[in-house]
Amino acid sequence: MLIRVRPRSGLGLIAVSATASTSVCARLLRRLVPSLLLVLASACTITPPPRPLLVIPPQAINSTALDDYRTAVAKRIVERNPSYVLHGTPQAMLRSLVVVSFTVNRDGQITKSAVYRSNGDYDAEATALVTLRHSAPLPPPPAHLLNSVGQIEMLEDWLFNDNGKFQLRTLASPQAQNFN
Repeated sequence: MLIRVRPRSGLGLIAVSATASTSVCARLLRRLVPSLLLVLASACTITPPPRPLLVIPPQAINSTALDDYRTAVAKRIVERNPSYVLHGTPQAMLRSLVVVSFTVNRDGQITKSAVYRSNGDYDAEATALVTLRHSAPLPPPPAHLLNSVGQIEMLEDWLFNDNGKFQLRTLASPQAQNFN
């Protein structure tokens, strides 16, 4: 490759060998390729498919129908787990309070359940989840309480005494006021 350069003293030619120009091009490409790849990668985005819009009917928010269904579910849990249920007044200082979140489909099947909040008492958490699952199928929820995917999401509180027995907050007796 020949490059013309105009030196001060006049027109001259400078010869550059082919190997020198190849190494210059190689160095240039090594510097530019990562930048080009970054530019190309940033132009590509992966967009996840849109999640279906979850519409919760107004009837499912603080209504008597919801309270009635919550009571029916609590009664079912108590009926199916009599050996775990505390009869009488819960003690003043509870051993544990476990809040369980669960989803029920239109057939009364529990599709999801998890501990929502707890004090870290793993035995109480396990008991709450086991007694919920043992109660399935739950009563089918009224159609007007179902969200747009045909489910209802609920929370229930398991109140545990020191002996490991529980009451559900929905059906619980008033708690003792003193430690005697």
